[in-house]
Amino acid sequence: MSASNNLTYNDFATPSYASNVANAARQLVAALFAVKPRPAVVVADEVVSQRQIEASSSWLNRLANDCERHSPNLSAELRYMASRG
Repeated sequence: MSASNNLTYNDFATPSYASNVANAARQLVAALFAVKPRPAVVVADEVVSQRQIEASSSWLNRLANDCERHSPNLSAELRYMASRG
């Protein structure tokens, strides 16, 4: 038994909605896979100062206090994140 492929590809001169969607999907996939991963080493610009750590911890604690009444579990998670620094 021979396997034959009866599928053909027709490239029409006038673009249709389906061809536009297919072209957009191809471009999206190409853009997603074209991104290069970030290096694993820490760059000197990405070092966080102690003041920034304290400010973010303070902000997380204030946010936890605001949502204590309606969402105690979220409040506990926010306090945990603030304590990690």
